Amino acid sequence: MMTNLFSSFDPTSSILNLSLNWMSTLLGLLFIPYLYWAMPSRWSLLWHMITWSLHKEFKILLGPKSSSGTIIFASLFSLIVFNNFLGLLPYVFTSTSHMTMTLALALPLWLSFMLYGWLNHTQLMFAHLVPSGTPGPLMPFMVLIETTSNIIRPGTLAVRLAANMIAGHLLLTLLSSTGPSFSMSLISILLTSQILLLTLESAVAVIQAYVFAVLTTLYASEAN
Repeated sequence: MMTNLFSSFDPTSSILNLSLNWMSTLLGLLFIPYLYWAMPSRWSLLWHMITWSLHKEFKILLGPKSSSGTIIFASLFSLIVFNNFLGLLPYVFTSTSHMTMTLALALPLWLSFMLYGWLNHTQLMFAHLVPSGTPGPLMPFMVLIETTSNIIRPGTLAVRLAANMIAGHLLLTLLSSTGPSFSMSLISILLTSQILLLTLESAVAVIQAYVFAVLTTLYASEAN
């Protein structure tokens, strides 16, 4: 019997007293297409189409002068989507559902964008604090609001990804824990609902990785 509802997301797996929970993060390397040393396969061609579509979209957001920087955000999307899908497998540690992982991705990127923007485009960063058309008496309040919204950006990025990944897992865990108390006639309904939820979680895994990458790209475009 579970003593803690969140204990199902933190399985105890260790060898030689070394925790292997975070080892699942490195398993995403197994899914990287072999574009540079193997014959092209359907999987590699599919992933090439996905990354090329992301490159074109990120290029529009960043501008033509910063098109080479899209590889960072495409790699970020790949890392998050691989770990999101790995978290759907049984007995695999869902690293993207923990703030340790999501905040470690969001905070350094946001901090580097802010340092680059304030050091190289100081006037432009000050202009972002006051939207165009703001009345004079409201300008001090708009500066406070924009500054606060800018500071909490890494937190909102991290919480959005972690909360969306853990919500579906919690619902699946709660439904599966009620299975032994159900009759045989209700088991089929429970299995059908869990399959539908698993399909929804697969879509959420892709959407949240895409949202994280796009928002990070938008933050970079403001500083550029």
